[in-house]
Amino acid sequence: MALDSAFLDELRQRVTLVSLIGRSNKLVRSGRNWKTCCPFHGEKTPSFYIYEDHFHCFGCGVHGDAISYVMQSEGLSFRDAVERLAHEAGLEMPREDPRAEEKARQVASLEEIMQHVQAFYRRNLGERQGEAARHYLQKRGLTAETITRFGLGWSGDGRSLTEALKPHDITPEQLAQLGLLRCDEQGAIRGELFFNRLMFPIHDRKGRLISFGGRILGEGQPKYVNGPETVLFSKKRTLFNLHHAAEAVRKGAELVVVEGYMDVIALDQAGFRGAVAPLGTALGEEQLALLWRQAKAPIICLDGDIAGQKAALRSCELALPLISPERTLRFCRLGNGDDPDSLVQRDGAQAFDALLQSSRPLVEELFSLMVAGKAQAGPEERAVIRKRLVELAHQIPDRALAGEYRSTLLDLFFSYFRNHRSGRISWQGSRKDPVWTGESKAMFPGTVQQPRMIAEGASERLKVLMALLIAHPEILPQIEQSFYQLTLSEPLAHYRSVFLEWASQTGTTSPFSCQNWMKEHGLGELTCELLEHYLPQSARNRPVGKEAAREEKKEEKEDLFFVGVAEMWWHFYGLVNFPAFKEEVERAVREAILKSYERPLDESSGNATFPPEVKAKMQALKALQQGEN
Repeated sequence: MALDSAFLDELRQRVTLVSLIGRSNKLVRSGRNWKTCCPFHGEKTPSFYIYEDHFHCFGCGVHGDAISYVMQSEGLSFRDAVERLAHEAGLEMPREDPRAEEKARQVASLEEIMQHVQAFYRRNLGERQGEAARHYLQKRGLTAETITRFGLGWSGDGRSLTEALKPHDITPEQLAQLGLLRCDEQGAIRGELFFNRLMFPIHDRKGRLISFGGRILGEGQPKYVNGPETVLFSKKRTLFNLHHAAEAVRKGAELVVVEGYMDVIALDQAGFRGAVAPLGTALGEEQLALLWRQAKAPIICLDGDIAGQKAALRSCELALPLISPERTLRFCRLGNGDDPDSLVQRDGAQAFDALLQSSRPLVEELFSLMVAGKAQAGPEERAVIRKRLVELAHQIPDRALAGEYRSTLLDLFFSYFRNHRSGRISWQGSRKDPVWTGESKAMFPGTVQQPRMIAEGASERLKVLMALLIAHPEILPQIEQSFYQLTLSEPLAHYRSVFLEWASQTGTTSPFSCQNWMKEHGLGELTCELLEHYLPQSARNRPVGKEAAREEKKEEKEDLFFVGVAEMWWHFYGLVNFPAFKEEVERAVREAILKSYERPLDESSGNATFPPEVKAKMQALKALQQGEN
């Protein structure tokens, strides 16, 4: 029985050749790919190369995919090899169906029909009726070689396709099955889908012609029309030009996602052969999977307008639950009014290459999009942004990577809003990106400001700060910004990273949980040293460890104790860096006063009531100014 081609494609997509062949062969990295000594003939120098979707031995010439590898290496039949791989990939084998073979023959027949249709469209382009389309392509700067490479054509007036294909025994019903003829609700054929349009053939990743897209010339809507879903074509599982781009990426080209057909074709002609495009919709999960099969970090290149920003944010949010240390995205943004085609036409290929070289990581793009237009955000709006950034980081399934994203996003958050509040931001160029002026380096919201410098001889105080946090991690939300900005040497720098990872992963403030986490990560000895030798005696009046996880106190006592521990932390922080701490307190007081207009006054004092965390800072500053140790 013939197996469904869609099932086989899904199987090949799920089984990675590197893991399959690497089980019994020692693989060596070779650029973007892998190589090993050929398992099918004896050799001492590796000539067996493994790519994303196939292998090839330059010694004996053996070539194939995952299925043929299992067949040849284990002597299995085609069906047995498929069954074995399907079991490993968690796929259920298709049931025995006598109609499957007929369906396979039907699909092969439809693929052949598509070739006849493309030939018809291409002939039209070369005839008198295609003159306007040829003029348009010439105006867009496309060469005859490029037009041939992409198989561009002209649909005609929409009344001749059926007649033209009759000599090949192609029926209207078959054309309707391929989505080339429109049908009404009763199934009656109403005419051709494409008329008076420039035609773009659409291929799957193996290069099989599966559909068409058409662009109208002159006035009319919609400007672009894609073929409907058929037995050959699924829009969400297809990227325009992927069959050409995959080959180019294997040879070292960047994989770049742009918005439309003409962008892809213009870039290909300019030498950027790794360009692809979705088909009139935003990127979906299955399209991201197609991209990651070709490259670990494809570049998403979008227009710089509002629509481009929204598309970039959708891509970021879609990718977060799917990324891992082995696969991510990069982003580059064009200026307003530009697209890749216009940029290359005006400024040359070098300008687009420079744009690709300046592409930035997903984490920076995400942060930039989240704070766009919010430089003057108030405390409430900043709190919302910060909460959202943390929530987005938690969507990443890999716990270590999620912790790194959370740390980086919060670093960017603190840096960005501190710089805006200090009034030291200027705007340069057309990108509308914030840039540091004065003695600091250029800064985009995505580049972390240099952390605060610590006075010499402060290592003991830094250990006290760390000990207070380990014993009382509930104060972290109030001191987090300053804690992030401290410059720490090893081993405290590593200790802080592990501590912040615990805070981002567990969502608890239990000292017992925290200390266990540090022990599990090889930091138990340092934890004991910090708590035994650097935790102030006055911070020990509440049990730490397992007892703290069980103890319950009244809310009023908790608040008093919280202020005391937080004040103690700020006191030592001020001893480490008094000028920075004084500025921090003044800013916190200003913000609390502004916010107090929305709260009732304290009747006993007539003054605005300050939050406990601000009180703690004020008390610590007062003590330092009075010379208390």
